[in-house]
Amino acid sequence: MLSGVTIGQYYPGNSVIHKLDARMKIVLTIALMVCVFLCKSYIALGVCFVSTVLIVLLSRLNLKVIIKGIKPILLIILITAILNLFYGEGEPIFKFWVFKITESGINNAVFMAFRVLLLVLIGLMLTYTTTPNRLTDAIESLLKPLNTVFKLDVHSFAMTMTIALRFIPTLVEEVDKIMSAQKSRGADMESGGALKRVKAIVPVLIPLFVSSFRRASELAYAMDCRCYRGGEGRTKLNEMHLRGRDWAALVLVLIYIAGIILMRIFLEKNI
Repeated sequence: MLSGVTIGQYYPGNSVIHKLDARMKIVLTIALMVCVFLCKSYIALGVCFVSTVLIVLLSRLNLKVIIKGIKPILLIILITAILNLFYGEGEPIFKFWVFKITESGINNAVFMAFRVLLLVLIGLMLTYTTTPNRLTDAIESLLKPLNTVFKLDVHSFAMTMTIALRFIPTLVEEVDKIMSAQKSRGADMESGGALKRVKAIVPVLIPLFVSSFRRASELAYAMDCRCYRGGEGRTKLNEMHLRGRDWAALVLVLIYIAGIILMRIFLEKNI
């Protein structure tokens, strides 16, 4: 059931991707996502796909883990493809009422589906290969100029984002347990129409909210008992340092971005 969701989890490893500095990984992840949006041709999108697959292989993660991470997003990818299917110009291949499917619409649907898939894969590589603590420190370090200029509490912001990401698997597991408990009491959550299924979710949401608030309260007490204060003057057990492999990765990604931009300018007509 929902226990197979792996979004937000960290998988230990000793790969090149795991060893990269967390700050550099965040910057490169954003850069790679921007490259996906820059693609306007299937050739450029194919280059992005090959590059993403190469990153997945370099991470040395189990293929089952990657598939589990993609599964929850398949519905979003399908909805995106369907919406773009009716967004196209030209002679309609199929027409029903105000809806029409054209060759351009089919191209848009396929293109957007692959684009969303690549974005998900790139994002998964960041969370799968970086610990929550490293992510917190990296986000705080990258946003530190905002603290200097606008006096924003970037540490609290980074901590909040990381805790939210960390508790996604926990909340998914909690939903699975609550649904199993409801079913054992005779609740029917899988049959009937869409309205009936939506109503069946209500008995799940209430205990989920109660459990979430309880977990948040326990976490707050635990942090308070450990005298956690955050903010200025807080030291770190492991200091982050950029190494040669980080700069090499940055150079490779910059070359990759330049190639995508050149393909966008000079290759076949845009989609």
